[in-house]
Amino acid sequence: MAAKKQPDLPPEIVALYDKLIAAIPEIERKGAGTPYTSYNGNMFSYLGKTGQMALRLPESERESFIKKYKTKLHEAYGIVQKEYVTVPDALLAKTNELKKYLDVSYEYVKSLKPKPTTKKSKK
Repeated sequence: MAAKKQPDLPPEIVALYDKLIAAIPEIERKGAGTPYTSYNGNMFSYLGKTGQMALRLPESERESFIKKYKTKLHEAYGIVQKEYVTVPDALLAKTNELKKYLDVSYEYVKSLKPKPTTKKSKK
């Protein structure tokens, strides 16, 4: 089987994403080709194949974020992701402003039930 081709994300977008994630030390950036963050198996942010950032927000924050930043629910592979918003590129460059939403996202995902792991435990 051929290896999956990793998306070629613009390095400056990946650098901005990494800078944002680094602003909250307890969050670990994962994924080599598709950068993302997760907690207990629940993803809460990622860079899509087009380089747009998706951020998972609780319902209470989602609508106000969409209105404030004139954005929409995130769409990937033709599917609207109901809990994710598309982060405008200009906002990704504003680490301090976006950090508060990443904090909200992280707190939200910590309240979710852990997803069972598919990895085999090492014995």
